[in-house]
Amino acid sequence: MEFLPSLQNGIDDLKPSLFEVLSEQQLASLLPPSLRYLLAISTHRYPRYLLPVLNSFDEVYALLMLLVERHFLKTYGGSFTENFYGLKRARVLRVKGGEIPRAQLGASESVREAAKLGNGDIWKNLAVLVGMPWLKRKLDEGYDIHAAHSNILGPGYNRDRDGLRPGASIKERLMFYYKWFLRNIYPSVNAAYYFSMLVFNMAYLFDGSKYHSPFLWLIGTRIRRLGEADYRAIELATQPNKVGPARPGEGGSMFTPRNMARSITPRLLSSMRILLPTSIFALKFLEWWHASDFARQLSRKAAENIELPPPILPPSIRQAPPSKAKLSDSSAGAKRPLSSSSSSEKAKRPDPPISSKTLLPILTVPTPPDSRLCPICTLPITTPTAAPTGYVYCYTCIHRWVDGTHDRQVAFMEGASGFKNEDGEEEDEGWGREEGSREGRWESGKGRDAVTARRILGGTEVLRRVVV
Repeated sequence: MEFLPSLQNGIDDLKPSLFEVLSEQQLASLLPPSLRYLLAISTHRYPRYLLPVLNSFDEVYALLMLLVERHFLKTYGGSFTENFYGLKRARVLRVKGGEIPRAQLGASESVREAAKLGNGDIWKNLAVLVGMPWLKRKLDEGYDIHAAHSNILGPGYNRDRDGLRPGASIKERLMFYYKWFLRNIYPSVNAAYYFSMLVFNMAYLFDGSKYHSPFLWLIGTRIRRLGEADYRAIELATQPNKVGPARPGEGGSMFTPRNMARSITPRLLSSMRILLPTSIFALKFLEWWHASDFARQLSRKAAENIELPPPILPPSIRQAPPSKAKLSDSSAGAKRPLSSSSSSEKAKRPDPPISSKTLLPILTVPTPPDSRLCPICTLPITTPTAAPTGYVYCYTCIHRWVDGTHDRQVAFMEGASGFKNEDGEEEDEGWGREEGSREGRWESGKGRDAVTARRILGGTEVLRRVVV
């Protein structure tokens, strides 16, 4: 990349083109989703160890990239992906017109030392390279959760807009103001962010600015191509350090902390230069393998001669055989309504599933006799949405159920025996009425499937709309 023809007609040969800078940014933006994809696949095999890492992926990735980017900035003068494209970061000399091309050719070593990043510049660039993308991802995720669904879920989802309840805690106040910021201010901030990036990119393209990003303008750093002096300095900096004689009481093994810090750790971090193109090819191959039909055909042929036992339904959704009284009523043509307020004629519900962590029973809903009805609201499904378990619900019903705010859950945890339907009639669910709240004695099914009570990893983000 460092030998691409310059678009500035020889004015500044070390200034990279906008297309090189955008290619580097695109490559850097592909790393987090690719690593998350690999981690999600590995979590299915080792959920006990990798599930906490997957749930805190943004924080773990930020800490890991903080170490990697700091090493590359100190050793190569550029970030992880910038070094792959032959780019570096340099301080802007506070003189009129910047560096003179003749001075760069005749005294490249002096110019390099003058524009080299210091310790303060490295931490400023780390804040731009690691801190800003992490903050942007967290704000985008919070906006998708607290603001993007508000128009679909209706005013019941936005009931906290009316104000804080009396005696709210500090955590509730911070969450209230955070949601208010996401709904009212963050869209304008996000638009201003992308507009400023566009303005700086256009100015950089037409050689009207040294910076392609407003954040680099704030910290006084710009992107440059690696020159001959840079390659000589990098070659000297990456030479293996000679391990000196052991200190008194310290062994001479290479596995001692002193020897590992001086020889093995820099080599391990520098080896990522070779792993980057290899990992990109491997990730693209895995993405094609899981998305193509070739993998399905191969797995289908491998499982042709395997006899699988019939599936065993959990106790929560097993249906008892109909009694003779029900058979006689059906033969006579009598029809009973799906929901009736008389609890004496309704069969008692089966034993609820028990949570393996809290050992408490979990609230579930029975499967409706008609697949066109939603199991939660027992009405025709609107905006069909499938859960990872395979059951299809109304979008608002399953979203609020997983979020733990559905009216059926709230009424049950308050001690009611059922919930009120659209006609205002209370439907008995067979659990019975209790005096007082069920908190601490039952689980409302928050974060679980409404029928099977299986935990939904990823929450509402894994719900998928069904196209009919």
